[in-house]
Order: sequence, then structure tokens, then C-alpha cells
Amino acid sequence: MPGKIPPDSCDGLVRLQRVVHDLRSPGGCPWDMEQTHLSLLPNLVEETYEVVEAAQSGDMEHFCEELGDLLLQVVLHGEIASERMAFDLDKIAHGISEKLIRRHPHVYGDSGVADTEGVLKQWDEIKRQEKGNVPQAFLAGVSKALPGLSRAAKLQKKAAKVGFDWPEVGGVLEKLREECGELEQAVAAGDQDHIAEELGDVLFSAVNAARKLKLDPEVLMTAANAKFERRFTAMEKALAAENLTLEAASLEVMESAWRAAKTKEIK
Repeated sequence: MPGKIPPDSCDGLVRLQRVVHDLRSPGGCPWDMEQTHLSLLPNLVEETYEVVEAAQSGDMEHFCEELGDLLLQVVLHGEIASERMAFDLDKIAHGISEKLIRRHPHVYGDSGVADTEGVLKQWDEIKRQEKGNVPQAFLAGVSKALPGLSRAAKLQKKAAKVGFDWPEVGGVLEKLREECGELEQAVAAGDQDHIAEELGDVLFSAVNAARKLKLDPEVLMTAANAKFERRFTAMEKALAAENLTLEAASLEVMESAWRAAKTKEIK
């Protein structure tokens, strides 16, 4: 049975653990008590994206709040695992600490690595050793649970480590143009399966261009979504000022309002 509210004078992380423990204890919160590792996964993904959005906004107070929501997910998983005597938050923290120490021998050991490139190569080598150097497909370590754009970038980045890459971004852009041409041919042929395949190739090549230009495709897509939403909302407001709804406005009228919103934003 949950007791009194944990005092705010205690360590913040300790207090959060106590609160989560109370919520999942008999007499606690029915919703929290019902949750499992699997049922919480959608929340974990959602909170991660909200952290990204808050970081991009530049609002540090909001960023702090969203990091707290994400931390709650980690603590919840730790509490559930603890109830099953599988592991707890302390073991999670110790595990990642030990991993960081092992993989940073240039900080905690006598490795002579002194630049970022060397550090990354060293990290990969230590990681292979930790896995026991068990033979596996080179790309097998790239998680299949990643969002499509992120996984494409990860696959391309890993392949590039063994030289499977264009030396310059120009080659990637030429490939992108080639894939766009093949998509046009597929559309003209009207084969839906072929269209889907070629459109996928276009997206994969676009991600490769982003990677080559040292840009994150997920961040770019988020920014493009935000820009579209911003301009669409401005268009909607402009139409409303003319006593027009989106449903009632013609495509030509909406296009005109869209161009006006775009021009105003660029200025």
C-alpha cells in the first residue's frame, strides 16, 4: 500500500523510483499496475519523438520536461523488471557505466587514440570483441526496429565503413536522378508493385544523399513536416479571413493562398 508522498528533499532519481514503485504497488494506480514491457513500448516511442521535437524547438524548459517523461519510461521498465526479479534500474545504470568504461580505453586506459575517427573504429572493434567475434552478416547489427529513414542511413553508414560508398556526393545525386527516372518509367507502365519498389529506391537514395551531406534524414523530414504544417495553417487562416473553408475553396484558390503563405515566410 503506497504511503505518504516521497519528500522532494531526497535525490530526484530516488524520489522518482519511489513514486513509480508506489504507483505499481497494491492500492496504487490501476493503469500503472496493468502495464507491461510490451504495453509501454508505444509510450516509449512517442516520448522519444517528443524529446526530439522539444530539443529542436530550443525551448530548454520544455526539453527538460520531455526528458523527464522519457526517463519515466526507463524507470517504469526498471520497476517492472525488478518485480520479476530480472533486473532493476541500478543494474541498468551499472551496466551502461561498465560498457562506457570498457569502450573508452583512451579515457580510462592506456589507448593512444586521440581523434574521433580513431575512437569510432576502436568502439566498433571493442564491440566485436564483446560479442565474442562470432561470425555474422556485416549489416546484421543494424536494428530492424528503427524507423525506415533512420535504418536506411544506418545501413548506408555501416556499408561505407568498408568502402562501399561514392567518394563524392555527386555520385549519390546522379544515382538519385537515375532512380527518379526509373520511377517515372514504372508509373508510365502502371505496375503498382514496380512503382512501390522504385519509389522505395528513390527514398533510399535521398537518404544516402542526406548521409553524404552529413544531415540526419529524420531531422530533415521532421523539419519538412513542420514547414508544410505551418504553411498549410497559414493558408487555412487566409481562407478563413475571406470567409472560406478548406472544403469550399477551389484548388486554384488554395494554391494562391499557399503561394502567398510561402512568400510571406521567405520574406
